Amino acid sequence: MKALVTGASGFVGGAVLRFLVGQGVEARVLARPGADGANWESLPVEMVSGDLQDAGSLRRAVQGCRWVFHVAADYRLWVPDPVSMYASNVGGTEQLVRAALDAGAERIVYTSSVAVLGFYGDERPSDENAQARLEDMIGHYKRSKYLAEERVRRLCTEEGAPVVIVNPSTPIGPADRKPTPTGRLVRDAAAGKMPAYVDTGLNVVHVDDVAAGHWLALQKGETGRRYILGGDNLPLAAILTRIAGLTGRPSPRWRIPRRSLYPMAWAGEKWIRWRGHGTPLVTMDELRMAAHHMYFTSERAENELGYLHRPAEEALRDAVAWFAGHGYF
Repeated sequence: MKALVTGASGFVGGAVLRFLVGQGVEARVLARPGADGANWESLPVEMVSGDLQDAGSLRRAVQGCRWVFHVAADYRLWVPDPVSMYASNVGGTEQLVRAALDAGAERIVYTSSVAVLGFYGDERPSDENAQARLEDMIGHYKRSKYLAEERVRRLCTEEGAPVVIVNPSTPIGPADRKPTPTGRLVRDAAAGKMPAYVDTGLNVVHVDDVAAGHWLALQKGETGRRYILGGDNLPLAAILTRIAGLTGRPSPRWRIPRRSLYPMAWAGEKWIRWRGHGTPLVTMDELRMAAHHMYFTSERAENELGYLHRPAEEALRDAVAWFAGHGYF
């Protein structure tokens, strides 16, 4: 039983790869030339060179694979030029699913995101039925993932693609090497570099639970159906307080009105565009997203897949310990 994993050099993809190897699965990794191989260098995996924008490499990568875990995505909350993001996240996803379908793959697990879901107006946590429109998506990352999931659903209904969709919430934990935007938040908070916060909330889940959820979706998920893989809903202030408790640093004391940060975000984006590289400290889209408490429920995955998640404190603890142990402070 051979499985292809895309995005294995990334945070969630690396966790999925480690889980699969632990289950005795023969794993093949699709990696761009020059990609960081730290997530698989000590694992018995096969590496195939390729790219989501190279259809030929995708066809070669899926040959002989019974299963495909498509975890790869261009995950940036701010991009000066989004063309490449759409080419990878939307076009690349469709090309990979078609290639896997043509190669006779029995099952494909597509890693979407809770970013594509809507919000209920009565403060209920969002579930898989919380509808959203493309115009509701804030920023190119959310829009690209929304369009990609729509393409996947169409391939399921019109061409019989055997795809199960998983929607991770906010994964946190070890081996966030880049790190992800959320990982940067945890790292900076643990280093005492976040004296203030805005009023928002996140659903925190251990990245290893997300990886286990991918395996459960492969085994038990219904084709064309989406499953939220989440954890605990927490206000940002509570998350930062828990991180402070892990490090012995003071908790952030000041809550900053979100609107007061817009001028800094606007100026930061202008500066980065002028420089031609880098990432703003805070972006306009991040502030727009923070207007919502991004709370979700994994009840469907729990009931239908047998999905379980550990407490958020364990995810934060493991992330802080990993960052500390690898010199990120």
